[in-house]
Amino acid sequence: MTLQTPATTPTHTPTQIIVRRLLREHILRYLPQMLVAGLFMAVVAATTAAYAYLVQPILDDIFINKDESSLMAITIAMLVVFGLKGMADYGQNVIMSRVSMRIVADIRQRVYQTLINADLAFFQDKSTGELIAGCMSNVDLMRDAVAKTLTGLAKDFMTLVFLVAVMFYQDWVMAVVSFFVFPLAALPTVLIGRKVRKRASRAWAELEQVTAFMSETFRGIRFIKAYGQEDHETERARERIDELFMRIFKTMRAKAVISPIMEILGGCAVAVIILYGGSQVIAGTTTTGAFFSFMTALLLAYQPMKNLAKLNNNLQEGLAAAQRVFALIDVEPTIRDRDGAVDLAVADGAIRMENVHFAYGDAPALHGVTIEVPAGTTAALVGASGAGKSTVLNLIPRFYEVGDGAVTVDGADVRDVTIASLRRNIALVSQEVALFNDTVRANIAYGRPDANDQEIESAARDAAAHDFIMALPDGYDTVVGESGLKLSGGQRQRLSIARAILRDAPILLLDEATSALDSQSEREVQQALARLAKGRTTVVVAHRLSTIADADTIYVLDQGHVVEAGSHAELLARRGAYAQMYALQVVDEPDPAAVAAGE
Repeated sequence: MTLQTPATTPTHTPTQIIVRRLLREHILRYLPQMLVAGLFMAVVAATTAAYAYLVQPILDDIFINKDESSLMAITIAMLVVFGLKGMADYGQNVIMSRVSMRIVADIRQRVYQTLINADLAFFQDKSTGELIAGCMSNVDLMRDAVAKTLTGLAKDFMTLVFLVAVMFYQDWVMAVVSFFVFPLAALPTVLIGRKVRKRASRAWAELEQVTAFMSETFRGIRFIKAYGQEDHETERARERIDELFMRIFKTMRAKAVISPIMEILGGCAVAVIILYGGSQVIAGTTTTGAFFSFMTALLLAYQPMKNLAKLNNNLQEGLAAAQRVFALIDVEPTIRDRDGAVDLAVADGAIRMENVHFAYGDAPALHGVTIEVPAGTTAALVGASGAGKSTVLNLIPRFYEVGDGAVTVDGADVRDVTIASLRRNIALVSQEVALFNDTVRANIAYGRPDANDQEIESAARDAAAHDFIMALPDGYDTVVGESGLKLSGGQRQRLSIARAILRDAPILLLDEATSALDSQSEREVQQALARLAKGRTTVVVAHRLSTIADADTIYVLDQGHVVEAGSHAELLARRGAYAQMYALQVVDEPDPAAVAAGE
């Protein structure tokens, strides 16, 4: 099995640009809290240096000179230092944890807001799993980088400064000698950081693909079991998870290289200091306490030095995720209100498409289509799969932008009115019913959240949904499950119709609203749709021709062209494309009049 290539990694962006953007857009707004945390960090750094400084009087005054008068004072000093450090460390941890998590929450909200406002075409080019990874996994990966960078950089740097001050106070020559570690560690730290970011970017791209794969298989679990493909999908998952494991392992291995480098360099520094400092103690030019105070400061400084060296790796790993997150944040919808767009005031709701051309990328879908739907009438769109029916429907609410030609509502070009006002005047009922894991009441009121209980119940009655709703365990307060899985197909569709009824829009779009239903459910839903369409301008996409026989005008599409138009009777009399389609279906479908009569 050949693995799919992971999603394309965004073009490499320099570290300073991403860091600057994080600071400007998300971090600096929390500067006051961070300054308070910085004060606590300074206390932690100062008390850490105080440990090293107190080693000298402990050794020289207590253990060597046996000065009993210093014993209590030094003991109290140590207790104060430990207490101050503990409280300050708690304070900075709480503040920085809240700040870092708040930053992550802000970024996640911003990503979601950008995606929810993106064009419909954007979602067709991206898998659900990839988008979820963008909102969740990649932002989570940024969290450690933000938290460790904000906290570690400040605390470790200040700790190092205070400890270095103690080292210079005790012996400036030994302090200068010990600093040969820094220039030697700088170059490998930068090179390793670059490698970490490159490998992390590949790992996070693979993580998105694994998320997308799992999302896809869980959605299709019914068919996986129906075709007995559990073992096949398990093997595919194993290959993907193993690939993700290898990419993450390579990233971790690259990060781990910095540790032995710092250990070796630190060991060399300690060895040199022991050799030089020991000779100074033996020669009597410094005291044992001063030497051990210096050594304590050096050893305590070793950990923040290691942390600062590793900080670049953590930063680069987080920036690889941040780059992918910012790529989503920067998505700009191409369909937006024009300058000077006005609110659409629908008087009648007449729809007209004039010589419309449209293509999905390089694939033409419509060629000079002209369709007219007078106010209060019903127009049906029929044709084979891929003929352009749903495309026509999607252009009316401006889910896509026409290439050439125009779509108008009451004579107003949909591109010249605000998107919000256009869609406010449209109700959509589709074959793919979108129900949310919420109550029946909330799902019906989705288009009108301010509707009262009486209005919701009235809409449900008109949609022939009230009786089955009342039979549910909690009636209108029953939670319908993800995508309405606790309901049958007919029940879900009737809730969708109730939602459209409650919206009370003058324009109604029906996209094969009954094609997936059984005969009984179809009859009930069809009756509800007839009540819904009454007095509204309605455009219907239909597969079953018997359901649109009463339409005022039927448009037959073929490969993006309108090849016929007329009423049901007129098109049958012409014996053209529509008549042929109807003849093929009538063999398999009962006469609608007979169905209505119960024969």
